[in-house]
Amino acid sequence: MFNPYPIKKETASFITKDGISLAADIYRPDSRESFPILLMRQPYGKTIASTVVYAHPSWYARQGYIVVIQDVRGRGNSTGNFNLFAHEISDGLETIEWVLTIPNNTGVVGMYGFSYQGMTQLYAAANGHSALKTICPAMIAHDLYRDWGYENEAFNLQYNLAWSIQLAAETARLKGDETAYQKLWVASRNLPLFDPIAASPQILQDLAADSFYHDWITRYLPDDYWQNLSPQHLLKNIDLPMLHIGGWFDPHLRGTLSLYQEMQVRSIYPQRLIIGAWTHLPWGRKVGEIDYGQEAISPVDKMQLQWFDYFLKGQETELFKNPPLYLFQMGSNQWRYLEKFPGENQQIYYLASQGLANLREDEGKLSAILLEPAIEDTIVHDPWRPVPSLGGHSALPGGIFDRTMLDCRSDVITYTSPPLEKDLTILGSPRLDCYCQADAVSFDICAVVSQVTPDGRVFNITQGYKRVNNPESSLNMVMQATFITIPQGHSLRLSLSASCFPAHPVNAGTGSYPHQSRAIDFSTITIKVFCQGNFPAKLLLPLVGES
Repeated sequence: MFNPYPIKKETASFITKDGISLAADIYRPDSRESFPILLMRQPYGKTIASTVVYAHPSWYARQGYIVVIQDVRGRGNSTGNFNLFAHEISDGLETIEWVLTIPNNTGVVGMYGFSYQGMTQLYAAANGHSALKTICPAMIAHDLYRDWGYENEAFNLQYNLAWSIQLAAETARLKGDETAYQKLWVASRNLPLFDPIAASPQILQDLAADSFYHDWITRYLPDDYWQNLSPQHLLKNIDLPMLHIGGWFDPHLRGTLSLYQEMQVRSIYPQRLIIGAWTHLPWGRKVGEIDYGQEAISPVDKMQLQWFDYFLKGQETELFKNPPLYLFQMGSNQWRYLEKFPGENQQIYYLASQGLANLREDEGKLSAILLEPAIEDTIVHDPWRPVPSLGGHSALPGGIFDRTMLDCRSDVITYTSPPLEKDLTILGSPRLDCYCQADAVSFDICAVVSQVTPDGRVFNITQGYKRVNNPESSLNMVMQATFITIPQGHSLRLSLSASCFPAHPVNAGTGSYPHQSRAIDFSTITIKVFCQGNFPAKLLLPLVGES
């Protein structure tokens, strides 16, 4: 049986080529042996060390690793100015060179961490340093615009605003500006969503003029700014073994899946993917209102340790005796090993209605066959009372919630299937195809797939959101990937609305983008969803098993 090492901790720093001091806490076994290095680079204060989701670094050190937790430039005890992601490639390279000077290391480095700490792994890897042998990126953006800033051209308002205020508050704290810090602290607890321009709150203009947020909200289309910071562009010629980690309700799952799928195709090294029933944090047994039991608790630390033991110590592991996908299946509440995501196996549900699907839950139908005749459904979006966000991957808090009350609103169209005759298991990204028409030059569509229990409660499964910049549009909306079994006797439901606020900004209907949209100029928008004609509306569900 393994006997954990006693550990010791020290704080150290080095000076970069441009004169910046980067500080780190080093946890290491109290032993004369040599050990591999695990590195995490993060902006939230090195003492936290991502312990909101991972074991404390001392746990990894006890397993025989030198663990280095570093404050990135301009954060914590590191000097310089913090500029989101801007210096992480060069600072990552110099940090790898520095950690290799720590006494009694074996000359090999692995990296781990989630969110920003996941991104710093990818930026460091972009240098191609030979000592960096493997990384474990969790909850990251592959394409920064598509996977973090926006979803289908709709700005991710709630997440990005909350994050920008958190980072701005830390900047104020480091400067000793108590007045600014206190104002930002209050704003973080009650987001400033009701300024004249909701997506450009005055507090960020006054107290965080240098925040990344101003770039993100004004760069509403992909351009060189986004490309230059996107790992998809930076890692084209880089190949490493990677342990990819995501959550079914994480806002960055698109990025995790995209990176895994690209590396799985082109890499000569093993790639593995873990996805749990988690939001961005924590990685526990409960997501929203649903408790998935002890099985759902994160296995990441133990699996990550096996990964590092194999690639940094050359020890054999059970990991590679199993298929590459390790996914938590909601409904059965079990982890499953799979070779790949399903291909062409899908169930098509056609949308049908006699025009009252926004008023009666028994009116809109999801049918395996095309029902005729059917007419369009109409909703009126009132910007004074937008449909609120509730759970899912893009709202705070995220996860699964009872949305029965939302589906009772007259500005939400619902289409419901008959009770299932047998269990139905969805694995992958559902897609909505439909034709919409609006009396405004721009509008949004929110699509939510839910399960309806026999007693009438409605629990969201997955969703998608899209900004539409044409009054007539044929939509093809890919939703968040999921893995869930809907039991026999339950029904499926698709809910459509024109807002999901504050997860996304309210569309003004004028063609203006959120940073230009003043509340006083918002338009009431009438939207028609056509079920038949040249574009039969349908929901496509990727299935495991028979379709």
